[in-house]
Amino acid sequence: MTPSRADSPADLLITGCAALVHDEEEGIGFVEDASIAVRGGAIEYVGSAGAGAGAHAEPPATERIDARGQVALPGLINCHTHAPMVALRGVAEDLPAEEWFNDVVWPIESNLTPKDVELGARLACAEMIRGGVTCFADHYFAMDTVAAVTAESGLRAHLGEAYFSSQGPEGRQKSLEFALRHRGGAGGRITTALAPHAPYTVDETDLAATAELAREHGLPVHLHASESRDQTDNSLARHGVTPIEVLERTGLLGLDAGVLIAHGTGIIERDLPVLERATGPVAVASAPRGYLKFAWPATPVRALRRIGVDVGLATDGAASNNSLDVWESMALTALVQKSTEGDPRWLTSRQALHHATLQSARAVGLGDRVGSLAPGRRADIILVDISGPHAQPVHDLAATLVHSARSSDVRTTIVDGRVLMRDRELLTIDLPATVEELGARLPALVDRTHGRRIQEYDKPPE
Repeated sequence: MTPSRADSPADLLITGCAALVHDEEEGIGFVEDASIAVRGGAIEYVGSAGAGAGAHAEPPATERIDARGQVALPGLINCHTHAPMVALRGVAEDLPAEEWFNDVVWPIESNLTPKDVELGARLACAEMIRGGVTCFADHYFAMDTVAAVTAESGLRAHLGEAYFSSQGPEGRQKSLEFALRHRGGAGGRITTALAPHAPYTVDETDLAATAELAREHGLPVHLHASESRDQTDNSLARHGVTPIEVLERTGLLGLDAGVLIAHGTGIIERDLPVLERATGPVAVASAPRGYLKFAWPATPVRALRRIGVDVGLATDGAASNNSLDVWESMALTALVQKSTEGDPRWLTSRQALHHATLQSARAVGLGDRVGSLAPGRRADIILVDISGPHAQPVHDLAATLVHSARSSDVRTTIVDGRVLMRDRELLTIDLPATVEELGARLPALVDRTHGRRIQEYDKPPE
């Protein structure tokens, strides 16, 4: 395809870069000396500059970016996080999950105000923009505030208001009202989901009711399930079924809009045929750094891919992961999977890039809109500078991106054709002011002397 010769100039033209592209079989490749034209928030053209010679010379453009020495990638997608929890970064370290939740995190979260959520979300958006993340799937509280910050930041997001059965029917209703109120918000950049917390905090009656609401309103569901092997073992001991089997018998694996399962490190062999016979789309979000910290096993990526389940990359919240760095998640996914499988041929760098792009887009229900650099896709693009000594020389560009490049190498972040960061300068968020204001609120936020907690970890609902 050649550049458009429309009378009006393109909104944005990126030149001189190498561009990551997918072939018809979804293999990863690169176009050298590429040009990318953007019009109306969508990609109009991707191709070698040489292909546009003569009668098909580069189109005029309102804005240009000279990206020589850089690589253009689809924006990264953080498929499961709790953005406001950056305010809790480092507050609970070197603890098993039960103590982490019950003794520190859930008591602190009982202090949260909408202002804390706003500042945490804004700091998280700044971190993600600087790390080349253009879309994130968030599952938290006070989500009207997160939606407002998302709109302000220019990012794309898939948002759900979390709830527990301990909140009564009001929690589920609030999650539904949020999803309906914000679906299609921020000029279409916000999509929404129903967000029950997990099978151990939301009973089967509530999960089945959630599935009915999802079907009625055409909404997906985003929840934690089989986060760890302990959760799976506890579910089997108490109920005789795994958390994945709970999702099946409550109807959550048969939704047309799909279900996104966070973590899945406790998925076992008997769960695989359950997931394979699901009648709706199922995806799993994997955040390997947090699993290493909690001494959990890895998400069984190879087994899930074998049965056709997409596995997207994630960070979880910064309280457990300490960062929102999807580049790190990509590298760790490749390395941990090699170790877990005992096979250096799995995952390859190109497979890791596929997880970071198309699979992550599918995981959040946006596989037809983002995840690849191709005409008609939304212009969510990042430019990565690989000229640094840690990335040179380049023998295999895919390996360089996965194992050598860093999130700090992202120079430019673009969403819907709008530049949110240029040459490392944030254009939509006042970072110093956010850090200062959040810092002033931390003493009240981290107080645990009240003895409250919002929930009990891995305690079955009454």
